[in-house]
Amino acid sequence: MTQLWNFPGGVHPPENKHQSTARPIRKGGIPERLVLPLQQHIGAPAEPLVQPGDKVLKGQKLADVTSGMGVPVHASTSGTIAGIELLPVPHPSGMSDWCIVLEPDGDDAWCELSPVADYRKLHRDDVLDLIREAGISGMGGAGFPTSIKLRPPSDRKVSTLIINGAECEPYITADDMAMRERADQIHGGIKVMSWILRPERCVIAIEDNKPEAIEAMRKASEGTQAEVVVVPTKYPSGGEKQLIQILTGMEVPSGGIPADIGVMCQNVGTAMAVYQAINRGEPLVSRITTVTGAGVDDPGNFETLIGTPARHLLDQAGFHPERINRLILGGPMMGYTLEDTSVPVIKTTNCLVAATENELPTPPPEQPCIRCGMCAEVCPMELLPQQLFWHAKAQDFDRAEHLNLFDCIECGACSYVCPSSIPLVQYYRYAKGEIRTQRAEQIKADRARERFEARQARLEREQEEKERRREERARAAAEAQKKKEAEAEKAVAEGEATDERSARAAMVQQALERKKAKPAAAAAATSATTTDKPDIESLEKQLNQAKGKLETMESMLDDARAAQADNVEKLERAVAKNLDRVKRAEDALAEARKQLETEAGQ
Repeated sequence: MTQLWNFPGGVHPPENKHQSTARPIRKGGIPERLVLPLQQHIGAPAEPLVQPGDKVLKGQKLADVTSGMGVPVHASTSGTIAGIELLPVPHPSGMSDWCIVLEPDGDDAWCELSPVADYRKLHRDDVLDLIREAGISGMGGAGFPTSIKLRPPSDRKVSTLIINGAECEPYITADDMAMRERADQIHGGIKVMSWILRPERCVIAIEDNKPEAIEAMRKASEGTQAEVVVVPTKYPSGGEKQLIQILTGMEVPSGGIPADIGVMCQNVGTAMAVYQAINRGEPLVSRITTVTGAGVDDPGNFETLIGTPARHLLDQAGFHPERINRLILGGPMMGYTLEDTSVPVIKTTNCLVAATENELPTPPPEQPCIRCGMCAEVCPMELLPQQLFWHAKAQDFDRAEHLNLFDCIECGACSYVCPSSIPLVQYYRYAKGEIRTQRAEQIKADRARERFEARQARLEREQEEKERRREERARAAAEAQKKKEAEAEKAVAEGEATDERSARAAMVQQALERKKAKPAAAAAATSATTTDKPDIESLEKQLNQAKGKLETMESMLDDARAAQADNVEKLERAVAKNLDRVKRAEDALAEARKQLETEAGQ
């Protein structure tokens, strides 16, 4: 017999389960239109595969997740796609999201199904792919994709598989009725999951207030290794971490997952969906949902098509809107008030409570905390709700997170016992949402900074590469120039160029030398005495050019003086300079003629 442990805290609210267990599970019917949100679980939203006007069959894939974590969305019945619109979806904030609107044709005609005759002949990855393609996500909590959950990290062997049939929250009886009437299907799904995980132990946990379900599951489990374990009724014993502690005595580490300690939990509704996907080939297109409360005449459990508007389901149970004080989606402890009855049933919707004022009276206004400590006594996670409340209200999110805010399972036990009527869970949800938003913005900012830094690094690398190539070109040009100069010097020294390339280099070098020596050329021409024969004609030409330029400058000077221009002084300097050039040219010509006469006399 399995040993049981206990978990700290917990409460015993009125169960109110008998109202919805008097009748068998009924069909929820086909509404006038189905609204299928593209995101019904944790992970990325699906992307539509259909267009308005398309005809679809029941079970046909309408949307799929192409990247990220998620599962497909399927048509809950046959009909026509009426549109893809932003519509209200189940959420505490009443937000809208993208949804596929399907207008049923009434035929409820299935698409072609592909059941698996013997899944044991397939590879485990192939079976997990079938579970994913069936669109199955957890149906007892936040809706984590089942195919991902059934594929734990390779270094975390699952030794204990727990099937959660505790269903501890008041009013909700969907899992209870499923275990009573469909125990064979649930057990069939357990077999598939056990074959995938190969655990050493499989436990089906049911609270002791469900004797019919306990009997049915024990009967279905006869001759198998699965063990039905009855746990004491205490809220929230159906919480994943609390149930693990009850059955194993181990605690899931803060920030960790059950697989870290070799345990995995699956809901009975999820097990039934796995059976239908593998043995019948049917994707997840419906679920069992409890409709209860004094606001309906005929409470019970309905097999409801995914996408059914809440108002249609309420009408099936004889809804009287004038009676109700609050309409709650989920249970009274962890659910939230539903303001719009057009909101659809999704894969995680397990209950609708149409509560009157007598059942769930309007809470009185929030009063100041009296520091009674009752919230800490009932917290199943052994947190400090009072301090978390202060920090959340003061928006001191760092301190709240330091006090393990994200370990809070939002069970509502603290709010239930608070004598000051403080909606503690709402404060915690707000703080978590703000922290997630800040983290997302920080991630976005970090990515933007990384992109900017990468761009700057790329530009710097490109600039360095350009500088390097420029330096290499300059170095190569300098080396080539040095080589040319060396060749030119060699050619000049030898008196002739050895080849055409050397000749060109010599000519270039001589031109550079002439350019460098140009300022001193005039002085050298007048003072140098060489043995070469003077060029009288060239000297006379230079003299005439100098005289012509002198005459031009003198004319410009006279005009400037007559006009009293500002540049007179500048022109006078230019005339003096040209006059000096003329004198030097005359002296050079005279010297050349004298040299010729001397040579002729000899």
